[in-house]
Amino acid sequence: MRLSTVILPIHRWPVGQQIWRRAEELGFHTAYTYDHLSWRSFRDEPWFGAVPTLTAAAAATSTLRLGTLVTSPNFRHPVTLAKDLMSIDDISQGRLSVGIGVGGTGFDATALGQEAWTPKERADRFDEFLPMLDELLREPVTTRHGEFYDAVEARNIPGCVQTPRVPFLVAATGPRGLRLAAEYGQGWVTYGDPKGPGEVPVAEAPSVVERQIEKLTAACEARGRDVAELTKVLLEGSTAEKPLASLDAFVDWAGTYRDLGIDELVIHWPVPDSIFANDLTVFEQIATEGLAQLG
Repeated sequence: MRLSTVILPIHRWPVGQQIWRRAEELGFHTAYTYDHLSWRSFRDEPWFGAVPTLTAAAAATSTLRLGTLVTSPNFRHPVTLAKDLMSIDDISQGRLSVGIGVGGTGFDATALGQEAWTPKERADRFDEFLPMLDELLREPVTTRHGEFYDAVEARNIPGCVQTPRVPFLVAATGPRGLRLAAEYGQGWVTYGDPKGPGEVPVAEAPSVVERQIEKLTAACEARGRDVAELTKVLLEGSTAEKPLASLDAFVDWAGTYRDLGIDELVIHWPVPDSIFANDLTVFEQIATEGLAQLG
């Protein structure tokens, strides 16, 4: 099992780079950041862009993997996103992973002046967005026309350092998203019940993820893939579970999800006076000792 973290893009870089370097020192497998224009309770607080943040983090670290968790079509176009991802993969020398999903109905959904898309409209766009992004990152030149996105002789040369492209970690719980995860994903991401993970009783939270893995397994079987080929990622922070309260709490939580088949746990770097206000000392103890305690 792997342990990773999410570092919100909220810090001016003199402070931010220290946190990303500390994540590397603590031995995290990957440090991700959210790809939003603003986010929930942080909307009126400092919030920087994911692409320049990951670019700077790539230059500030040497072994830590980096990634989005997650990017979406809400304000991205596959042609420009592919160019950015190829560039970060090059700067990091092959340390980039791309968490990607349909997006939600938050501030990103209307920041460009559009009406928020319905769930079906988001799924329709993602159904076109992900295959185009896949082709753009695999091929030196892409021409592709769709209902929502076009690419006309779009060039991505020299291509990704990682071959055939950077890995996709597809966030999905519904049938269409799970199908795309099975077809294009090197990993799959969940944060619990998408309809309201914080409302699910703590005792029932693991069963929600267990059922999702069963559906992912079925989608992979329909595609002719072994579900074991996909890294199964659980993002902490949306449910009523409190795994960062203590080392023991983390070990119990991690063991439960390891037994269900989760391969990678992602915990939020503490942010004081926020929904992620956990004790930094406990957090660092979890980072250095947590997985070792699982045995």
